[in-house]
Formats: sequence, structure tokens, C-alpha cells
Amino acid sequence: MNEIRDLIVGIDFGKEHSQICYYDRKAGEPRSLSMKVGGSQYEAPTCLCRRVEQKDYCVGLEAEYFAREKGGIMIGNIYDICQSEEKPQVAGEEKDPAELMAYFLKGILKFLGIQDIVKNTKCLCLTSPELTGVQVRNYQKACSLAGFPAEKYMLMDYGESFYYYALGQKRETWNRSVGWYAFTGEDVMFRKLTINGSVRPFLVKMEKPVNMHLPPEDEIRDMEFCRFVTKTLGKELFSSVQITGDGFDQHWAQQSVKLLCHQGRKVFYGNNLFAKGACIAGKDRLEDKKLKGYRFLSDSLVTTDVGIDMRVMGSPAYYPLIEGGYNWYECGAGCELILDDTEELVFIVGIPDETEKRRVGMPLPGLPKRPNRTTRLSLELKYVSPKDCEITVKDLGFGEMYPSSGKVWKELVRWDETEERKQA
Repeated sequence: MNEIRDLIVGIDFGKEHSQICYYDRKAGEPRSLSMKVGGSQYEAPTCLCRRVEQKDYCVGLEAEYFAREKGGIMIGNIYDICQSEEKPQVAGEEKDPAELMAYFLKGILKFLGIQDIVKNTKCLCLTSPELTGVQVRNYQKACSLAGFPAEKYMLMDYGESFYYYALGQKRETWNRSVGWYAFTGEDVMFRKLTINGSVRPFLVKMEKPVNMHLPPEDEIRDMEFCRFVTKTLGKELFSSVQITGDGFDQHWAQQSVKLLCHQGRKVFYGNNLFAKGACIAGKDRLEDKKLKGYRFLSDSLVTTDVGIDMRVMGSPAYYPLIEGGYNWYECGAGCELILDDTEELVFIVGIPDETEKRRVGMPLPGLPKRPNRTTRLSLELKYVSPKDCEITVKDLGFGEMYPSSGKVWKELVRWDETEERKQA
């Protein structure tokens, strides 16, 4: 590789296999890294091996070798482990899922061949098939354990990395809809990426998946997939079609390929799409910003704006806390404030399709009685799911005269389900 600093790295953390790539600025595109020196094997098993003699961990193909030939302890379901908070036993010790994933990240990052990888990385973008709340917590903790501060990594699911990959190609491949067929053995899933160019920013969304089970016999399989293609693509104009996963083979898909290429549609097949999409995401968000006029409407998107009215330098002002349009695991904010003749916080909430902003109150029961403007609070907002926002308020007191009471108020709120606070 020809990049040694300010690296933008994409990792596809898959259920069975994982990949890594980096952004080649000279070529202007992501480059996949082979898991074998001098080879072209870009997928590595998503597994770890605890090497008994060395008392360390190795990943992927090396992990399989040491488990098979050297008596190492195989941990073969890292993805599944990270979907839970349960601590598995490894060599008689309980291991946190995030700790095991951190070992995996460190191991796969070694393929870059860069000294002090954290220092020389500008952005690590991690993508996986889905992102539940438990996964997000484990991934965030794993990145931290691997040495990456929050500003140096980002997370996304396959749907979002597909969006970045698709719109990172030449415009003629996505100026209309883009089709995606994802194969898993004998099952195939179809999703359609559409762009609404009639609004600003342009809204891009991935439609709900359509699934089909295919028969194993080649000729019948080809015929059934043709029917599925006809059903899913219909007569709509598609700029391109992307095919991913194990289970598709041009050997059996002879009629299907002809149908897919009908009307001049460009058809692409490969399994490095998600790692490259993650890499493109990091490049676009931090440097290019070519897609700043587009908004991807993912299922994990926070749509509400949240702020609070304050007096700043003596003048009333709106202080924004959360801006809609970002994934829930990226949304968080905090500030300190002094209460002025009130015993509650009132949030100003902007909800899409509502012309008037809501005013949502949060009472602070048990608030210490002090003179006005002598109660200082810390306020933290953090999303724990696409809908649920956790609010944490702490009493900081007011200097030596009014020490902190240690009181903490917590509330889990869904802004679009709250009733507007009635004004007196």
C-alpha cells in the first residue's frame, strides 16, 4: 500500500467473513487488502484463536491454522458474541465481548503493515450487517480498547455502506434507482435504493427487503431467479444492479444474467462492496463532502431536532443540542446551565411534518432549595436507540456556598410520543 499516514480504513465485520480496505488517494478509490501475502484472498474468517504458548491472539486464516495445527483455542463466533452482553469463557477466563472484538480489530489492522496504526489513522469506519444497541455498545468499547478515540472511528450497517458505495461510483450508475441482490446460500434478498430529487437535501432511502428461497438444481434455480428478477425490477428503469454474497454463480445464472443486463443495466458482482462503502464514507464525511446535499434515510436515523432556550451573554437564545439527520449512535450532546426561576428543564423539539415546535418539560423533583440562579446543572443527552433518548441531569451545586447535593435525574424519552407542555 502507498498510504502511511492519515489513513482512511474500512472494515466489513461480517457474520462469517470479514474484510479490510484503505483509501488509496493516488488512485482515488478504496483498495482491498489480501489476507495472504502475494495472494488475492480478501475475505478472512471472523474468528480469533488464543495461542497457548504465546499467550496472545491471532485472527482469520492464521487463527484457523493455530487452532488446527498448534492446539490453539478457537473462538469462532465473534460476530454472534458481540450481539450479546454475556461474557464467554476463554481458557478458563471470562472475557468481555468488546475485549475479544478489540483483539480481532487489532489483528486485522496488522494487515495494513503500518506502525502505530492509531496515530496514523484518520478514520476507521466499521460496517456490519446490522447494528443493535448491544452491538453498538460493544463496537464502541472495542474501538476504545483498540486505542481509537471517538472522533477517529464511525459505525454503520450494510444499508448505509451500500449507499456510500453506490453514490461513490460514476453518476451514470446511480442517476436512477439501484438494485441490490444479496445471496446467502440458497436464499436471496432484494432491496432498492431510490433518490428523491424533488426536495433539498435529496432524500435517499433503501426500500424494505423482498426475500426468496431458491431451489438447489441449477436449471430450476436460474428459472426461479429470473421470475424473482422480473418481480423485483419490473419495468422500472434501473441505472445498475449490485450482486453480493455467496450463492450467485454465472455458471447457473445464464438466463438470469441476460435478464439483469436488459435495457442496458450495468450489473456488478463482488463481495468487497461493504468494506469499500465504509471506506468511501470516511473519505466523504471527513474530506470530500460530495454527498453533503444528500440525506440517507436509514432505519437508525434520528429525525428530531432538540434544543433548549437559554440566556447567553444576557440575551435570550436557542441552544441546539441534537440535530436530526444523523444515526442514533452518533447523536449525543451535553452542556452546563444555571436555573433561572424554574425547577424544570424545557426542551424545544422540532419534529418532521410539524410546523410548530413542541415544548417538552422535564421536572426535577427533590431539587435543593437555593436562591435563584445558584443551582448549576450538567445536562447530557444520549440516544440509546433510533427513538429513545436518555437524558441525564446532575446537580453540580454552586461553588463552596452551595455544594452539590449529588442528586441525579434520568429519563428515557421518545420525543415524537411526548405531549407538548402546556403554557400557563
